Amino acid sequence: MNRSSDINKIKRDTQEYFSRFRIPSGCAIFGVINEAGERFSGRTIMDGISIMHERSNGLGGGFAAYGIYPQFDNDWAFHIFYDDMEAKRQTEGEIAVNFKVLLSEEIPTRKISRIVSPPIIYRYFLKLKRNSHPDRKNSGSSNNGNRSASEAEEDLIVSFVMRVNRDISGAYIISSGKNMGIFKGVGFPEDIGRFFRIDEYKGYLWTSHGRFPTNSVGWWGGAHPFGLLDWSVVHNGEISSYGTNKRFVSGFGYECTLSTDTEVITYLLDLIVRKQKIDIEMVHLILASPLWEEIERMPDDKREVLKALRILYGSALINGPFSIIVGNSNFMYALNDRIKLRPLVAARKEKYLFISSEEAPIRKVCPSPDRLWHPDGGEPVMGIIKEEARKSIKEKRTDEKLVMLG
Repeated sequence: MNRSSDINKIKRDTQEYFSRFRIPSGCAIFGVINEAGERFSGRTIMDGISIMHERSNGLGGGFAAYGIYPQFDNDWAFHIFYDDMEAKRQTEGEIAVNFKVLLSEEIPTRKISRIVSPPIIYRYFLKLKRNSHPDRKNSGSSNNGNRSASEAEEDLIVSFVMRVNRDISGAYIISSGKNMGIFKGVGFPEDIGRFFRIDEYKGYLWTSHGRFPTNSVGWWGGAHPFGLLDWSVVHNGEISSYGTNKRFVSGFGYECTLSTDTEVITYLLDLIVRKQKIDIEMVHLILASPLWEEIERMPDDKREVLKALRILYGSALINGPFSIIVGNSNFMYALNDRIKLRPLVAARKEKYLFISSEEAPIRKVCPSPDRLWHPDGGEPVMGIIKEEARKSIKEKRTDEKLVMLG
């Protein structure tokens, strides 16, 4: 081996060694939404997140994508990791009891030298059987009779996910929404993207993450994003309120089984927004509430509302440094902590909203944004799929189905 190759090997080994150190300020998050609902290649999200390679450590990377399964737009799409075939057998038995299986298959992957020992990775497209009933333990409300059929169905999915992740050893439902999916694992995000062939998918909303949760060992089910129903969350930070937040959501039937604080953020959003009907535009007043002394200086009407939220949702307040990007079938939402201990950058270009840990990834995929800004601590950023775009998406799905049937 010559001197040049020796030096290059030392550089590679050193980079690999130091990349695995615990760096609490690390993590890379990046998200893009087209508010007109127009789908674009996953290559965009891969190009952006790869710019922040140094923020990652090779122990976690992942992507959430919306609009990728138009042929199954009204069906539940489960992505599941299995440690072994026995876990797969048990889980598929539970699925058969509760759902009609439209399609089950291994998720297509590429062989990537840096991705080693992946689990068994399957996806299922499902319809709920008519005789299935939601587990009332997870209802979060005493007035179940007033809940719509769609809400009751969502409750069933949540209960099913909680039950499988808790009771079946070696099975992890990592994605359980409609017309969306989560792809994640142990590796750098650009390698995970190539492994899952993300560049072959098209979606109207993408989020991504690099690095594994700060206080956990690296494993496939614990990488970001975390998902439940249509929710997905990528997170940079460290939640010191995890125990309080976990106890709060457990009172409504949510069980944290994946050993990381990002999971509880996902359940907080589902509880507060989907079940308790708090407008998403008010969520920052709960998760990153103003300080009490700030509330006291506000006008009377606003002060009383904020006081009520702090009292009712005090245990949902997230303490510690964080920045998050939330994906949903109808919007992308971002927020960082009240003191802004974690970075967050946003930009707009025509129909697109970009959110990132750094400016460089945005410039990589959008060299000349119309506007670029650094949101203040506790200031939410949101991109919403316009109502006319939602109708257009539905019409396009119908057209695609007719073509497939033809």
